[in-house]
Amino acid sequence: MGEVKLHGTWKSPYIWRVIWALKLKGIPYEYIEEDLSSKSPMLLQHNPVHKKIPVLVHEGKPICESMVILEYIEETWPQDPLLPSDLYERAVARFWLGFAEDKIPMLWKIVLTDGEEQKQAIKDAFEMLKMIEEHGIKEKYFGGNKIGLVDIAFGAIAHWFVAIDSERGLKLLEAHNFPRLHSWIKNFKEDPIIKENLPDLTPVLKG
Repeated sequence: MGEVKLHGTWKSPYIWRVIWALKLKGIPYEYIEEDLSSKSPMLLQHNPVHKKIPVLVHEGKPICESMVILEYIEETWPQDPLLPSDLYERAVARFWLGFAEDKIPMLWKIVLTDGEEQKQAIKDAFEMLKMIEEHGIKEKYFGGNKIGLVDIAFGAIAHWFVAIDSERGLKLLEAHNFPRLHSWIKNFKEDPIIKENLPDLTPVLKG
């Protein structure tokens, strides 16, 4: 299997994508918490281009960017697959992985902006959630009755955005707005492995 190390910071939803994938596949790893205000020489060495987390180091070789890391994990450790075996279904999953990578960052604008810019960010988030509700979730999870890479990619909605939605009183994620998404969030967070690996966001929200 080779030595696996993971550089990250617990506040980041992107690091938790990787943690969930490793845990779901039963891959042992060493976690290294990074202080992004004073980045370690090892992090800068492993990711000299973007200088950010997450970075997975497998047998001394670094892999950067959460989506790239997820694909690497899936291909390197094929046990307990997180992508469908059917080629069409796999292509659909990759479409939604791209959608998540493109759209998830807009959620943070709600926290980082105010006034008219924040209103637009909330409107954009609502439209994104509507797309997921109407076209993404078909069964218990995105790809059926088992958690896959797409669910992991959208995990920021299930935990981070739920917390933001509640703390700010936005009420975007209530069941009457998005029943499928609301059910998916519940199913995702109740999976035993996911449930055991959800960070306490209270310090982030209060900060």
